[in-house]
Amino acid sequence: MTLSKNNTALAWFLLAATTLFWGGNFVLGRAVSAEIPPIALAWWRWVLAMAVILPFAAKGLWQVRAVLRREWRYLLLVSVLSVSVFNTFVYLGLQTSPATNALLLLSSGPVMILGFSWWLFSERINAQQVFGITLSLVGVIIIVTEGNPLALDALFAGGAGNLWILSAVIAWALYSVLLRKRPAEISGTVFFALTAVVGWLCLTPFFLFEHFVQGRVMVFNTTAALSIGYVGFFASVLAFLFWNRGIQMLGANRASNSIHLIPVWGLLLASVLLGERLLTFHWLGMGLIIAGILLASVLARRVASA
Repeated sequence: MTLSKNNTALAWFLLAATTLFWGGNFVLGRAVSAEIPPIALAWWRWVLAMAVILPFAAKGLWQVRAVLRREWRYLLLVSVLSVSVFNTFVYLGLQTSPATNALLLLSSGPVMILGFSWWLFSERINAQQVFGITLSLVGVIIIVTEGNPLALDALFAGGAGNLWILSAVIAWALYSVLLRKRPAEISGTVFFALTAVVGWLCLTPFFLFEHFVQGRVMVFNTTAALSIGYVGFFASVLAFLFWNRGIQMLGANRASNSIHLIPVWGLLLASVLLGERLLTFHWLGMGLIIAGILLASVLARRVASA
């Protein structure tokens, strides 16, 4: 499918907004990790998301009930990967792993998406895509190691936290590639509502275990309310709708390069909200990330068209 310049710009705007919301999600998840239990944050996040989206999707869900019965295996898989696993594993990882580790591991997502696209759908990967993604990844490494790539090994000393986040990234990459198999009869809003409900139901037993067996109870206060409000509306409803639409418009391989914007937004948010200074290595890293995205996505597509 050939997109017009306006549609391409819209797709990248949606993806940029998505990465902004998710960058804030990582900062927030780490900030409240000592106060809000991880599975509770994920569970209540989707309660709010469902409350927002279901009134708009209920009629559509009923209209495609035959498709739901036919495609239930696929729909269950993408629901578990996106709603049950990805967000929950990120919050579990942020209990012990610094946000910089999470951002670095998340930046392996585009490489995994390329791999899954090749493995599952035999999609061709060109050298320019690989070089652009590698360039962006170098930019991420420069940022999280504060300009000293030799310190990279220290970032992986966190153990279980890093494993949780790496597992989350694998789940997200597989989900993104599988989006191309979404039944055409199911609209983006209905698809999101369905995955939210199914994923939330699959997550509920683990929330009950955390709450009643482990005794990790979330206290409802201002911090909890604001946190759930942000992750439920911006990092869930808007981000998932925008991401799914961007994937649909550009394809998983091309759109996945936007993931590298998440650490950029994380740094900018930390600068604005926390007063942290942006140093030379920050700007260098962000420049490489943006250059890599342009090379792997925009310029590669122009070369292919030519």
